[in-house]
Amino acid sequence: MDTTRIMEVLPHRYPMLLVDKVVEIVDGERITALKNVTINEPFFQGHFPGHPIMPGVLIVEALAQAGGLLVMAGMEDLEGKVVYFMTMDDVKFRRPVVPGDTLMLEVEMVQSRGTVVRMRGKAVVDGNVAAEAEFKASIMDT
Repeated sequence: MDTTRIMEVLPHRYPMLLVDKVVEIVDGERITALKNVTINEPFFQGHFPGHPIMPGVLIVEALAQAGGLLVMAGMEDLEGKVVYFMTMDDVKFRRPVVPGDTLMLEVEMVQSRGTVVRMRGKAVVDGNVAAEAEFKASIMDT
Protein backbone atom coordinates (compact mmCIF):
# COMPACT_ATOMS: atom_id res chain seq x y z
CA MET A 1 0.00 0.00 0.00
CA ASP A 2 1.54 3.29 -1.07
CA THR A 3 0.92 6.81 0.22
CA THR A 4 -1.93 7.46 -2.22
CA ARG A 5 -3.86 4.42 -0.97
CA ILE A 6 -3.00 5.24 2.67
CA MET A 7 -4.56 8.69 2.20
CA GLU A 8 -7.71 7.06 0.80
CA VAL A 9 -8.04 5.10 4.05
CA LEU A 10 -6.77 7.52 6.73
CA PRO A 11 -8.07 11.07 7.18
CA HIS A 12 -4.60 12.36 8.20
CA ARG A 13 -2.62 14.77 6.00
CA TYR A 14 0.71 16.59 6.22
CA PRO A 15 2.15 17.21 8.73
CA MET A 16 0.22 14.56 10.69
CA LEU A 17 0.31 11.64 8.23
CA LEU A 18 2.99 9.45 9.84
CA VAL A 19 2.82 6.28 7.73
CA ASP A 20 4.68 6.30 4.42
CA LYS A 21 4.14 2.75 3.21
CA VAL A 22 2.50 -0.51 4.19
CA VAL A 23 4.89 -3.42 3.70
CA GLU A 24 2.57 -6.25 4.75
CA ILE A 25 -0.97 -6.59 5.95
CA VAL A 26 -2.83 -9.69 7.04
CA ASP A 27 -6.50 -8.69 7.35
CA GLY A 28 -7.69 -8.70 10.91
CA GLU A 29 -4.36 -9.97 12.24
CA ARG A 30 -1.33 -7.72 11.74
CA ILE A 31 0.27 -4.94 9.75
CA THR A 32 3.85 -3.85 9.08
CA ALA A 33 4.29 -0.26 7.89
CA LEU A 34 7.13 2.23 7.48
CA LYS A 35 7.76 5.82 8.51
CA ASN A 36 10.92 7.37 7.10
CA VAL A 37 12.14 10.00 9.53
CA THR A 38 13.90 12.90 7.82
CA ILE A 39 15.43 16.13 9.09
CA ASN A 40 12.69 17.91 7.11
CA GLU A 41 10.02 16.89 9.65
CA PRO A 42 8.49 20.10 11.04
CA PHE A 43 8.80 19.01 14.68
CA PHE A 44 12.62 18.86 14.53
CA GLN A 45 12.78 22.67 14.42
CA GLY A 46 11.84 22.81 18.09
CA HIS A 47 12.49 19.26 19.37
CA PHE A 48 15.36 19.84 19.97
CA PRO A 49 17.48 22.51 18.23
CA GLY A 50 20.93 21.06 17.66
CA HIS A 51 19.85 17.64 18.95
CA PRO A 52 16.85 16.47 16.88
CA ILE A 53 14.74 13.69 18.44
CA MET A 54 11.32 12.56 17.22
CA PRO A 55 8.75 13.25 19.97
CA GLY A 56 7.58 10.05 21.63
CA VAL A 57 3.95 11.05 21.26
CA LEU A 58 4.43 11.11 17.48
CA ILE A 59 6.01 7.65 17.49
CA VAL A 60 2.93 6.39 19.31
CA GLU A 61 0.72 8.30 16.84
CA ALA A 62 2.49 6.53 13.96
CA LEU A 63 1.70 3.19 15.63
CA ALA A 64 -1.91 4.29 16.09
CA GLN A 65 -2.18 5.24 12.41
CA ALA A 66 -0.79 1.84 11.37
CA GLY A 67 -3.37 0.28 13.68
CA GLY A 68 -6.08 2.37 12.04
CA LEU A 69 -4.98 1.05 8.65
CA LEU A 70 -5.17 -2.50 9.99
CA VAL A 71 -8.72 -1.96 11.25
CA MET A 72 -9.91 -0.19 8.10
CA ALA A 73 -8.33 -2.72 5.73
CA GLY A 74 -10.76 -5.36 6.93
CA MET A 75 -13.82 -3.19 6.28
CA GLU A 76 -15.82 -3.40 3.08
CA ASP A 77 -17.31 0.11 3.13
CA LEU A 78 -14.88 2.79 4.34
CA GLU A 79 -17.12 5.69 3.40
CA GLY A 80 -18.00 7.76 6.45
CA LYS A 81 -15.93 5.63 8.88
CA VAL A 82 -13.01 6.66 11.06
CA VAL A 83 -11.02 4.98 13.82
CA TYR A 84 -10.78 6.92 17.08
CA PHE A 85 -8.34 5.81 19.75
CA MET A 86 -9.82 5.33 23.21
CA THR A 87 -6.90 4.25 25.40
CA MET A 88 -3.16 3.73 25.28
CA ASP A 89 -1.58 1.50 27.90
CA ASP A 90 1.86 0.22 28.79
CA VAL A 91 3.57 2.79 26.57
CA LYS A 92 7.33 2.42 26.76
CA PHE A 93 10.10 4.31 25.02
CA ARG A 94 13.30 2.32 24.57
CA ARG A 95 15.56 4.47 22.37
CA PRO A 96 15.53 7.88 20.68
CA VAL A 97 14.41 8.17 17.06
CA VAL A 98 16.51 10.60 15.02
CA PRO A 99 16.66 11.90 11.46
CA GLY A 100 17.70 9.15 9.06
CA ASP A 101 15.94 6.40 11.02
CA THR A 102 13.25 4.25 9.44
CA LEU A 103 10.50 3.27 11.85
CA MET A 104 9.17 -0.22 11.21
CA LEU A 105 5.68 -0.09 12.67
CA GLU A 106 4.44 -3.54 13.69
CA VAL A 107 0.88 -3.75 15.00
CA GLU A 108 -1.13 -6.85 15.81
CA MET A 109 -4.80 -7.27 16.59
CA VAL A 110 -5.33 -8.62 20.09
CA GLN A 111 -9.12 -8.54 20.26
CA SER A 112 -12.05 -7.37 18.15
CA ARG A 113 -15.56 -7.01 19.55
CA GLY A 114 -18.09 -5.21 17.40
CA THR A 115 -16.81 -1.70 16.83
CA VAL A 116 -14.11 -1.84 19.53
CA VAL A 117 -10.66 -3.32 18.91
CA ARG A 118 -7.58 -3.87 21.07
CA MET A 119 -4.11 -3.86 19.48
CA ARG A 120 -0.47 -4.13 20.47
CA GLY A 121 2.30 -2.40 18.56
CA LYS A 122 5.97 -1.67 18.50
CA ALA A 123 8.13 0.75 16.55
CA VAL A 124 11.46 -0.78 15.58
CA VAL A 125 14.62 0.91 14.23
CA ASP A 126 17.41 -1.28 12.87
CA GLY A 127 16.10 -4.30 14.77
CA ASN A 128 15.87 -2.42 18.09
CA VAL A 129 12.56 -1.53 19.71
CA ALA A 130 12.20 2.25 19.97
CA ALA A 131 8.70 2.27 21.47
CA GLU A 132 5.83 -0.07 22.26
CA ALA A 133 2.23 0.29 23.40
CA GLU A 134 -1.15 -1.37 23.71
CA PHE A 135 -4.18 0.55 22.57
CA LYS A 136 -7.92 0.33 22.19
CA ALA A 137 -9.91 1.99 19.41
CA SER A 138 -13.46 2.39 18.25
CA ILE A 139 -14.75 2.46 14.68
CA MET A 140 -17.14 5.40 14.39
CA ASP A 141 -19.20 7.22 11.81
CA THR A 142 -17.90 10.65 10.79
